Amino acid sequence: MAERQETAPWAPLAQGQSPRVYAPGQFIYLQGAQADAFYYLLSGSARSYISSETGGERVLTVHRSGDLMGEAAFFDGCPRVSSAVAVTECRAVSIDRERLDRVLRAHPELVMPLLEYLARTVRLLSDHVDGMSFRPADQRVARYLLSLPPEPDGALRCTHEEIGAAVGVSRVTVSRVLGDFTRRGWLRTGYRALFLTDLSALRTFAFTD
Repeated sequence: MAERQETAPWAPLAQGQSPRVYAPGQFIYLQGAQADAFYYLLSGSARSYISSETGGERVLTVHRSGDLMGEAAFFDGCPRVSSAVAVTECRAVSIDRERLDRVLRAHPELVMPLLEYLARTVRLLSDHVDGMSFRPADQRVARYLLSLPPEPDGALRCTHEEIGAAVGVSRVTVSRVLGDFTRRGWLRTGYRALFLTDLSALRTFAFTD
């Protein structure tokens, strides 16, 4: 799969930085830790999830190359509400406040994309915290698809297993829901990718109470 960092707007964040390599299964950050930095994922994929006191886990999203990670807790100054673990070998750079200040002074055009990215993260967290699990499976799948940033060709890179883990349903249910969305003309499928073809209709469906 092509790396997205080449077209992502975050390249200045990595300039002059030596990326750290994370092996599959290695934690990138931990829930409850102080967020002194956030991360720009240069390559690989990582899973972000929330842990309960009883040991249960709820996947929030799967990050891929070109994504930012852990930025919400970094900006609000509170302990992290989720953990992130490498799924495949990852290369990532960490951005602390001093580094971010320097980059934004040199590249003020990054401010708006950064705010938009943060807004998507907040919406994703809100969906999980605000009772998303009690919505019908098809609405939960629709909301998750709308939360994913598309690649330059418009593709959403996610597997049925990843969608199911993120919204708490089985792979069979995900396949059924995606098949229904395809018949309605809201999306089409490609090789290991989904393409949203009617955003308006999908958004109306996802957020209708």
